[in-house]
Amino acid sequence: QVQLVESRGGLVQAGGSLRLSCAASGSAIRINTMGWYRQAPGKQRELVAGISIGGITNYADSVKCRFLISRDNARNTLYLQMNSLKPGNTAVYHCSAAGTTAWGKPFNSWGQGTQVTVSS
Repeated sequence: QVQLVESRGGLVQAGGSLRLSCAASGSAIRINTMGWYRQAPGKQRELVAGISIGGITNYADSVKCRFLISRDNARNTLYLQMNSLKPGNTAVYHCSAAGTTAWGKPFNSWGQGTQVTVSS
């Protein structure tokens, strides 16, 4: 069982910045892809940004040039640096990870979610 634990989000003013982190627990796991998703009230969960084990990234158009996703493979930790935040970025942010365990069993795990609120 691979568990993901996200850092606490928070309340930030529009134009501000916030950094989220997500640590994966589990021995001898190989994490291939990691990503951040968000779900705003009344809306479906959507991809914010993703990153491969080799560092290839992709972003939702709405966050390009403002958000930066990165990962530390040695620590199995994922980050999301969010800059120039807007009220529309208010949502519960979830991290995800997919890969295999030491026994070759595939996994696809989700974090519990962390609230990010951007005030105008």
